[in-house]
Amino acid sequence: MIEIRSAALSDADRLLEIYEPYVRSTAVSFEYEVPTPEEFRERIRNTLKKYPYLVLVKDGRIEGYAYAGVFKGRAAYDWACETTIYLDRGVQKCGLGRMLYEALETELKKMGILNLYACIAYPETEDEYLTVNSAAFHDHLGYRMVGVFKKCAYKFGRWYDMVWMEKMLGEHKAGQLSVCPYPQVLEECLCEGEQESRPDKEEQQ
Repeated sequence: MIEIRSAALSDADRLLEIYEPYVRSTAVSFEYEVPTPEEFRERIRNTLKKYPYLVLVKDGRIEGYAYAGVFKGRAAYDWACETTIYLDRGVQKCGLGRMLYEALETELKKMGILNLYACIAYPETEDEYLTVNSAAFHDHLGYRMVGVFKKCAYKFGRWYDMVWMEKMLGEHKAGQLSVCPYPQVLEECLCEGEQESRPDKEEQQ
């Protein structure tokens, strides 16, 4: 059984367990030090103030998470966001990443987000710390390479590139509606659900 739901602060320990090997053993993450549980919980809390943070649960166990974040802090960039995904390394290439990212895109569309950007570590030559798999995964989901930054990151005594990949979710037009913060989206969906379940006046009479 697979469920995709919004992350809770109580999920932080398991999410950090998924993330830790990417920091310690790969150049997928350019962090050097594994965040503390408190720091990781704060990251989740801050994300959920505006954006979705989703977890994928398979047979009762969280196997991955995906979230969106600020692309740039200026107001004119509101319709763009950065996306991130991590899966437990034991369940990669099983289709779960696609399910999770597609669920994230659905929630971002509800907000009115139009542009998705992924910042991805990229090797000039694949090695034991980094492959091109992440870029290939995003390519399969419709992202396209829009920028390459050469030898901008140093980890494990080696220099790595960073690439930006982009995906469009909607039409860009004049008079664009404002982006709706994710907590408001959830609240509106809850209200709509309550209205649908509430009998109308004729039924009550």
